[in-house]
Amino acid sequence: MFDIITDSACDLTPETAATLNIEIIPFYVSLDGEHYRKEGQEIAVRDFYQFMVDNPSAYPKTSLPSLEDFETVFRAHAEAGRPVLCICFTSKMSGCVGSARNARELVLEDFPDAKIEVIDSTAATVTESIVVENAVAMRDAGCTLDEAVTWLEAEKITNQIFFTVGNLDYLIKGGRIGKVTGRAANILGIKPMILFKEGEIFSAGVARGRQKSFEKALDLLMTYLAEHNGTPDDYCITVGYGYDADEGKRLWMQTRAALRAKYPTCECNVVLLQIGCTIAVHTGPYALGMGVMRRWKKQ
Repeated sequence: MFDIITDSACDLTPETAATLNIEIIPFYVSLDGEHYRKEGQEIAVRDFYQFMVDNPSAYPKTSLPSLEDFETVFRAHAEAGRPVLCICFTSKMSGCVGSARNARELVLEDFPDAKIEVIDSTAATVTESIVVENAVAMRDAGCTLDEAVTWLEAEKITNQIFFTVGNLDYLIKGGRIGKVTGRAANILGIKPMILFKEGEIFSAGVARGRQKSFEKALDLLMTYLAEHNGTPDDYCITVGYGYDADEGKRLWMQTRAALRAKYPTCECNVVLLQIGCTIAVHTGPYALGMGVMRRWKKQ
């Protein structure tokens, strides 16, 4: 048996974390660029989104958990003799993995026999949550820490997110997309389709209007399953939304209906999750889409 630690970029709620018996180390959020609060603990995700909607010219910031944040948690588990699997936000968008790995080395100086494994999930928000849930399934099925690390490292390449945003302002501000391209798309009213894979953001085409962008994201998901010769029973699928919960629920219902129509013999379970602050500072308040990753199954 091993313990699971992750960061708040996985966007699992405190209630879900308690149910899954995992520990979440929060990112820090700042609305003014000076004062930082712990995501989900000292500032609610809903309040963060409300600030973004009420202050469209403001660009909040996040800061990664410190080395000390990870060290404190790792040390407590090492003292208790508990093996640890720590799953972190993609290293291509944050230094969180490095912070955790440095903390690990410090703890091992005092507890050289401690088992602490740190994984770069190459994932974010809805897919990072799936990585964590796969780890939970393996832990609860009796897999060893080494077995879980081996499977996750091999299969994390299967995680992808297909999503759209309200506009490209936040991606432009964060340097994730070119200013000329972004502003032209905003002026023309084009909804950009974005692909997140291997820890990075890529263009996945465009759509005319919000509903069309829903349909395009769903088409990308269906194409992914077909290309991987998989079904919804083989893959975990999670729909993520930002500020607008009703819009998220509509996409969730459309996704379930489309999957059940194409795969009538599958359970077609789809999770609905609110995207948290760490991703919202890059995408803005109106990100919407779905993530997918291979599902671990007990042999």
